Amino acid sequence: MVLLNIRLPRIATAVLVGAALAGAGSAYQMAFRNPLVSPDILGVSAGAGLGAVAGIFFGLPVWGIQAAAFATGLATVGVVMAVAALAMGGARDTLALVLTGMAVGALAGAGIAIFKVLADPDNQLPAMTFWLLGSLAGVRSGDAVVLIPAIIVGLAPLVLLRWRIGTLAMGEDEARALGIDTSRLRIVVILTATLMTAAAVSAAGTIGWIGLMVPHMARLIAGPRFDRALPLALILGATLMLGIDTVARSVATTELPLGVLTAVIGAPVFLTLLARGRKSWG
Repeated sequence: MVLLNIRLPRIATAVLVGAALAGAGSAYQMAFRNPLVSPDILGVSAGAGLGAVAGIFFGLPVWGIQAAAFATGLATVGVVMAVAALAMGGARDTLALVLTGMAVGALAGAGIAIFKVLADPDNQLPAMTFWLLGSLAGVRSGDAVVLIPAIIVGLAPLVLLRWRIGTLAMGEDEARALGIDTSRLRIVVILTATLMTAAAVSAAGTIGWIGLMVPHMARLIAGPRFDRALPLALILGATLMLGIDTVARSVATTELPLGVLTAVIGAPVFLTLLARGRKSWG
């Protein structure tokens, strides 16, 4: 019973993080009509990493590091959308958003590198590296409670607008012919998916492949319809994240970083999905 009470917050956080990343990945891929898009496409993961690294550098407590990661993750996407709107033809231009996200993400990565160079190599640098690789080792009982509202706020519009979001797969002209304001809808999807991603990254660090791989799995099983693929992606993401976290705690005497395991497991699985399911998109 004591062991269950210790691990229950970690289990709950793993489920929430996996569901959030998978749901955000499904939303991003539908909004951009590109199956290679992942939740960090607009630099949210790099921005959150910059905030966390800065928090570690300045000696903030755990909750302060998580708050800094969450805030900078959202701020990064805000900067991306603002720059795209002012300098590259509008935040409603998908290509402008992607290119700006790549540039701002690169700047955030440079900031992370600077903090790592200036950090104390005995204490701060290992903490930064471990956080950036992804881990649930430092999860506290209140983390899941903090995650739930952010994920609900981000997920609710995706669920309520699931039919409209699904029309984006048909293309701009077809969706607009059905009376859908595709530009405004895409911005709503980006903002809500970013909120979910920032919340997940702030709690567990940078974890790749879940938001890229799981939406493919959901579409192979449920088909390309967003209203069917989204709930399945949430379930698969939560289950996979829980399984990977269990493996991370079990295969070695030292807990393995989640980001490493998701890459080791995710890359071969993703390649297999691409080989078997090229027709699953659209």
